Amino acid sequence: MRQERFEAEQAPPWDEYQRLLARLEGRPSARGAPSGMDLGGFPRLYRQLCADYALARGRGYSPGLIADLHDLVRRGHRRLYQRRSRPFASALVFATDTFPRTLRRHARLFWMGLGLLFLPMIAMGLAVHADPEIIYSLIDSAQVAELESQYDPAGRKPGRETDRQADTDFAMFGFYIMNNIGIGFRGFAGGLLFGLGSALILVFNGLSIGAVAGHLTRLDHGGTFWPFVSGHGPYELTAIAISGAAGLLLGQALLAPGNRTRLAALRLNARDAVILVGGAAGMLVLAAVVEAFWSAGPAPAAIKYGVGAVGWVLVALYLGLAGRGARGS
Repeated sequence: MRQERFEAEQAPPWDEYQRLLARLEGRPSARGAPSGMDLGGFPRLYRQLCADYALARGRGYSPGLIADLHDLVRRGHRRLYQRRSRPFASALVFATDTFPRTLRRHARLFWMGLGLLFLPMIAMGLAVHADPEIIYSLIDSAQVAELESQYDPAGRKPGRETDRQADTDFAMFGFYIMNNIGIGFRGFAGGLLFGLGSALILVFNGLSIGAVAGHLTRLDHGGTFWPFVSGHGPYELTAIAISGAAGLLLGQALLAPGNRTRLAALRLNARDAVILVGGAAGMLVLAAVVEAFWSAGPAPAAIKYGVGAVGWVLVALYLGLAGRGARGS
């Protein structure tokens, strides 16, 4: 078939396709189109145009016609298959489904992360409470004095350094965000050292937290320290363990790649590891919100302990049940 005849026969559907495409693109050329134009016919016209484009190339028609058809196909493909950005919906799916299900798939590493954090924490807390000199093996004397000042029951803002007493809660929120995210990221990145870095960071954080808790409790500053940390502790400590688990997942790929190369195993495990560290980051942000706007507040200790207990229950229910649905995972 000659090109002129081909163009004449296909002109009506091409014209209709272009009118629909112009309307979908919101271009001025669509203003003259009927307001009741049925956009449902666009996929059919798109498929026909693709066939015409392939036919024109196969028959060796003019480069100008082929270029025009290619442009129409490209623009139509963009309208049919574009992924509309819905950040809120995507974030909701991630938080309620993707993240908790991924964590449960790697539950063994998560429990390992919890153990590496909490067991040294408890052991060091008991040791420092029994022998106060042990804390100086982890924290220098200047930092110990600063901690004692922060959690002195006579202080105006327990848990905050003296030079931050006048800071707003929003400023403290920014400070906590930077500090928490830094800890989480180091726990994750340490996995590239065959998992050893993540394990050491979890253990060191556990030892440090336990040493501080044991020391302040021994000094009778526990009445200030424990109510302060009880509110944000469930989210912060769990997130640190999850970040460490993400790092251990990277280390697992390097230590036991199975039938894959180490690079291939690392790429595969990194997908889930990034999901874990993303979820942990969200929990660390939540911890920073609670720490900045609630922990140092004037609420009675009993209420703060109650909020902390509810927080642990919510974390356990969320990680254990969220995203199960029909898939049951």
